Amino acid sequence: MESPMAVSPSGIELSPNASDAVVVRDLTKRFGDFTAVDHISFEVRTGEIFGFLGPNGSGKTTTIRMLLGLLRPTEGEARVLGIDITREPQAIAARVGYMSQKFSLYPDLTVDENLTFYGRAYGLRGKVLARRKDEVLETIGLARQRTRVTANLAGGWQQRLALGAAILHRPELLFLDEPTAGVDPVSRRNFWRLLYDLAARNTTIFVTTHYMDEAEQCHRLAFIHRGKIIAMGPPGQIKRDRMTGQVVEILCDRPDVAIQALREAGVPEVALYGQRIHAAGPGLEARLSALESLLKQAGAGPRTLRIIPPSLEDVFIANVKTSVQ
Repeated sequence: MESPMAVSPSGIELSPNASDAVVVRDLTKRFGDFTAVDHISFEVRTGEIFGFLGPNGSGKTTTIRMLLGLLRPTEGEARVLGIDITREPQAIAARVGYMSQKFSLYPDLTVDENLTFYGRAYGLRGKVLARRKDEVLETIGLARQRTRVTANLAGGWQQRLALGAAILHRPELLFLDEPTAGVDPVSRRNFWRLLYDLAARNTTIFVTTHYMDEAEQCHRLAFIHRGKIIAMGPPGQIKRDRMTGQVVEILCDRPDVAIQALREAGVPEVALYGQRIHAAGPGLEARLSALESLLKQAGAGPRTLRIIPPSLEDVFIANVKTSVQ
């Protein structure tokens, strides 16, 4: 027999699954006349990496601040690890970890001193703190750097240290807000390996990002735009279900000319990806020959046109356009 669904005093159903780490219902935050987060609802399952994908200013950080109990919602309700974010916000801090995009490290302290500071802030002392520091330094690959001043570390290593500080107290849930912003691609890839290791140990991870390649690494995603969730699900499912029409990849000699010609011909979405153009819209598969002729007449020098599976970025752009129409 299924367990009854938890219901808040306002009548909002809060938990379709008692094991969900985060449950959000109609969460809203207004600042005066501006609505930063607009009646969003979602769940984060225990042990998964949940991605919150959206451009700057879309409401990602505001949502995290509400879930951490740092910002009171205007409307709606949420539970984090079973804790009501409005009634018991102070109870959340001891059970979660948080890493912001600015890392929140003390540059004049050594690696070891930074970990000591954050460990004590989480209530760790003595042998327990010493053991956890050793374990974390091994996990993040900084054991040999523990005496180095943090300011002298490269950006990727500072990123790892910030993650280490956030997991010292073994949080059940880890919030990462744009954790790889400004970090080189190799460091970003290594960082995600660490996240998968943590998830394998049953740490739930809620990560915001605007990098599409990172979003592909998440178990499930929510697209947020202008404070509203416009799509949600596993990356593969979103690409299958939320893309209307087809994507044509075009390689040509003059991309600028091709882009203008395609837009003038009424192709709904046209964007440049490196040296290739992605044209997206309904019925494009049947128009391949016509598009090739169009580009030849425009002097774009088309070389190849082919239907390809949509990328997350293709899908995101298409859903953003639909949401604002």
